[in-house]
Amino acid sequence: MRKRFAPPDDPAVGLDLDQHRLECITPLASECGGQSQRDVDASRDQALLLPEPGVALQTPSKPPCPVRASLAARWASSFDRAWYPGPGEWKGIDLPDHGEAWRLPWDVLQETAAAAKMQCFGRVLPWRLERSITLSRSTVRLAYVYENVGRLPLYAYWSAHPLFRYEPGVELEVAGGFVRPPAGGSSKVFLPPGTVDRVRLAWPSGSSIEMAWDPSLTPYFAIWACNGDLGGYQHIAPEPATGGSDRPDPGAPPPLLEPGHELRWWLEIRDRRQP
Repeated sequence: MRKRFAPPDDPAVGLDLDQHRLECITPLASECGGQSQRDVDASRDQALLLPEPGVALQTPSKPPCPVRASLAARWASSFDRAWYPGPGEWKGIDLPDHGEAWRLPWDVLQETAAAAKMQCFGRVLPWRLERSITLSRSTVRLAYVYENVGRLPLYAYWSAHPLFRYEPGVELEVAGGFVRPPAGGSSKVFLPPGTVDRVRLAWPSGSSIEMAWDPSLTPYFAIWACNGDLGGYQHIAPEPATGGSDRPDPGAPPPLLEPGHELRWWLEIRDRRQP
């Protein structure tokens, strides 16, 4: 096990173990908090998880990062801008672009060289989201707890949105197959709920990862791919989620939590490099 790679004055939690490094933005980035910014295959010095173009970290010498209207950043806990479908007094309330969690400061509760726990609280809706990250020799495990801290039932909407590197020759293996968008294009494909529990991404360099989850906890799944669209961005995002559709949708809802109740789920990023 190696020491933390994030310098002491960097606004990040840094985890480092063997050939992998993971960096998470924390409270100094007050409008971009809690995001996993980089997942690096150190043996090839290749960043696999990309920061969003145009979004800069906030440091003591930099202003807060701008919020892009149409793109989420890094590994975001997110959903597209929409309206909360209810029930209760929040029905119809406007939700921020890609949701609240990726834009809020997160409190770091625990931190070691290979593990971290952090949490944040909703401002528009009354929720608490906790995320624990553990780095082992070949796996990054992310465990989540969503709690309703209000006085009325609340839908537990959440989606992963990791922007992995998209380049010529990249492969994505998933049940049902994947069709690449044409050059200059983009696509989003929704697969039947509960049918996918993992995807594998492989790059021409030899780097390869498997992203896995429990479809009984996060049953909805989509793949967002951008091949030079939206100004030239190149990324691909496997998106397991607690609720369906591209935004909060009463036709494909997540669990409805009573006050004080929790929803728990997990994700893993596994090293699948070929020898």
